[in-house]
Amino acid sequence: MAQTARMPGATGTGVALLLGVLLVQWLPGLPPRGWSGLAGLLALGLLAAGAFRRWPSAASWLAVLLFGAAWAMWRGSLALELRLPRALEGRDFEVTGTLDDLPRVGSDATRFALRIERATLDGRPVALHGRLDLNWYRHALPLPPCSRWRLRVRLKRPRGLVDPGGSDRERSALEHRVAASGYVREGPSNHPLGQPGFCLDGLRDRLARGIAARVRDPHDAALLQAFSIGDTRGLGPDDWNVARANGVSHLIAISGFHVGVAAVFGLWLAGLGYRLFPRWGLRLPRLQAQAAAAMASAGLYGALAGWGLPTVRTLLMIAVVAIARCSRRHGGGAQPLALALVALLLADPLSTLSAGFWLSFVGVAFLMLCLTARPAGLRGFLHELSMGQLVMTVSLLPLTMWFFGEASLVGALSNLVAVPFVSFVIVPCALAGTLLLLLCPPAAAPLWWLSGWLAHGQWWLLESMATWPGAHWYLPEVQPWALLLAMLGALWLFAPSGMPLRSLAPLLFLPLAVPWRTVPDDGAFQAWVLDVGQGLSVLVHTRGHTLLYDAGAAYPSGYDLGSAVVLPSIHALGLRRLDVLMVSHADNDHAGGAPAVAAAFPLARRYAGEPERMPLPMRACAAGQAWRWDGVDFRVLFPEAGAAAARNNDRSCVLLVQGRGGRLLLTGDIGRRVEPQVAAALGPGRDGNTVMLVPHHGSRSSSGAAFIADVRPGLAVVSAGWLNRFGHPHPRVVQRYAAAGVPLLNTADSGAIQLEFPVDDAPHAAHAWRRRRPRYWRE
Repeated sequence: MAQTARMPGATGTGVALLLGVLLVQWLPGLPPRGWSGLAGLLALGLLAAGAFRRWPSAASWLAVLLFGAAWAMWRGSLALELRLPRALEGRDFEVTGTLDDLPRVGSDATRFALRIERATLDGRPVALHGRLDLNWYRHALPLPPCSRWRLRVRLKRPRGLVDPGGSDRERSALEHRVAASGYVREGPSNHPLGQPGFCLDGLRDRLARGIAARVRDPHDAALLQAFSIGDTRGLGPDDWNVARANGVSHLIAISGFHVGVAAVFGLWLAGLGYRLFPRWGLRLPRLQAQAAAAMASAGLYGALAGWGLPTVRTLLMIAVVAIARCSRRHGGGAQPLALALVALLLADPLSTLSAGFWLSFVGVAFLMLCLTARPAGLRGFLHELSMGQLVMTVSLLPLTMWFFGEASLVGALSNLVAVPFVSFVIVPCALAGTLLLLLCPPAAAPLWWLSGWLAHGQWWLLESMATWPGAHWYLPEVQPWALLLAMLGALWLFAPSGMPLRSLAPLLFLPLAVPWRTVPDDGAFQAWVLDVGQGLSVLVHTRGHTLLYDAGAAYPSGYDLGSAVVLPSIHALGLRRLDVLMVSHADNDHAGGAPAVAAAFPLARRYAGEPERMPLPMRACAAGQAWRWDGVDFRVLFPEAGAAAARNNDRSCVLLVQGRGGRLLLTGDIGRRVEPQVAAALGPGRDGNTVMLVPHHGSRSSSGAAFIADVRPGLAVVSAGWLNRFGHPHPRVVQRYAAAGVPLLNTADSGAIQLEFPVDDAPHAAHAWRRRRPRYWRE
């Protein structure tokens, strides 16, 4: 009789399925959907055949891996097909839909997600499904959660900024099935459709308002809203900065550990019921009732939390253990985690695009592997708590650097204090307060007062620790091979006793902590035109010095490109210091991010074309200012010192950076009126050895034909936003550069652009970040 193959267990199945899904996430493009269907059928056929034939277990692993890849390709294709067709970008649509999640009311706009039910264009139905991320400007009123609306919106495909060390908005949009982003167009057609009924988001919003009404300090209320119902709308950039500095971001919005506390609460509540009413045991065994109560309590809390990924992972693990208990089977060890992994990958393989997926599953896996045994009693609890924080800090360090570009060296100590205090003191108080808000609102006030007092004290401590040395630890952009080595080093370091040569494990962290990078020769330099949308920011780096020319915009919503793009780029490129911050002029798209950069590098010299309009003290830049760094000359060409005040754009600082092999002309927003003066100050250069930043983002009022002819650039670069409302670069400007035979690069198309100015070669564009690591979800 033929023997059946040994099929992979839960852990093996989870690992093989994950590897198959991961292979797809590294693809630059997806094959046609028919190929994914064929691969899936092949995998299922192999699994079915392996169940009846004598095949090695490796074949079963391969079949699971192949199925994972096919499943991820198919789901990825479906998510991409939701996106707005390119031909329809920039058009106005009439859409009907329901608000998804909790709207955010800002000083300049209300931001919300709309789940599409119906869409029309010029009166004709359009096949548009999924989610819209929308801004409603000049609408500072809250929109009721779950309300239905008919809106006139202008849409474009999800598209983010692509920079060194920057976040990947397009990856996030794919994960959340965002079809388009845009804004509401004012008009009479915008109106609600009836009154919203009951929904979980509506309940969350009502609870958030109840907490705010009972906690005097708005910041304490915002913290408790995050701890209790996962509502982070009240937290600002400074709060998240404190959380990152302490490595406690996982505690702010509800973590998986909090869900576990809720499950224990349900378990305890069921146990109390059986103590008070022993006859319940005649109808339903106590063990099964407690398992069901734990699951129900955790599920309710997860729903109030908004179904975050760590929450879902914990719920799945609790469900596995609960089902095992109810069926009187063993459900311990790694099996709950493995089954939760399989369930999540089958439900949504695109969840692997989220940082939360990796931090959640890898963190729990390391804890299970490394904390296999502990002493009993209080000593054992303290050992597990302290060792657990050390394991989490070191094991998740590589992933934290990979996803966020920074880590906290004080995180282990911060978590040692914050995790037990938040999880065992603040969260239980908040849970009890939430329950009372639902059952007896007047009785909830004392508990929320106590919770606010506790949260205030905890946050004061975290703010103090955020100022300690090492709270923000930055490393250059992590390479995949360095990430893999560091993860292996963590596994080796914390492996169970008996692992040989454990003292050598830290050596595998060296490529992560001390990465290799190229340094310009004397007389050479590098430049990066960062992708800051409709704005400008350029980094210039010689062998030992760095200059920043402009810092992008800052918006009333709190989104600051100085802190969101410029600073992460500086850290990701391994630039340890900033010597000069030069702001061409005071318009927001050039100067808005300057305060954030100046705060991070207070010793940098500061120059500006309009210092009187700047929000921080700066010296006026004037023609004739010059210095030399590492064989590279820097010279301000414009404006003339003491010249009559011109309009804002024509007061832009114009900077020439000249090395031995080429030169870079940074022009700000100058127009054709002053271009002749700049050309005269520039002086002659060799044909093709000048790279020029196109003035004023390619506005039709700049880049005159005579100026292009005088400069004779070998390459020109535009910094502009995708489908920006100004139409930059103007088609006539593009034609002028084409007529002069000058290649034109645009950050809107290429992302950040790296320029090299070597000593013995012509200047050239070395990398375009949008094409440097292509992924199938990237536009």
